[in-house]
Amino acid sequence: MTLTATDLKGLFDAFNRHDIDGVMRFFADDCVFNAVGGTEAYGARFEGPEAIASAFSNVWKTMPDAQWENHSHFVQGDRGVSEWLFTATTADGSRIEAEGCDLFTFRDGKIVRKQAFRKNRPLVQPRY
Repeated sequence: MTLTATDLKGLFDAFNRHDIDGVMRFFADDCVFNAVGGTEAYGARFEGPEAIASAFSNVWKTMPDAQWENHSHFVQGDRGVSEWLFTATTADGSRIEAEGCDLFTFRDGKIVRKQAFRKNRPLVQPRY
């Protein structure tokens, strides 16, 4: 059993609700998440459900209006792709608006690897 594009839509709907339990139900116990930023070539790496849940929750904590808009999904066998527009407001009021994608690897109906990529563009200045 593998995940479907409909499952990935459900995952991103949970991300947009900031529903950590809804998000984490898609991830395997031995999952790995490579985030968009970090000091390594792969960004920052989080391993295991607890570390990954903390990383996702931290995004919502630091950017309470974070959304992955206009998400679309494609699955082929044990691999999947999601494309989206990430929008959020930072603590100083600046806005992030950047397209991105996730590359997934599945095993037994769960995500075992999520690699996130996002366009690197300047923040949009706050509107006062």
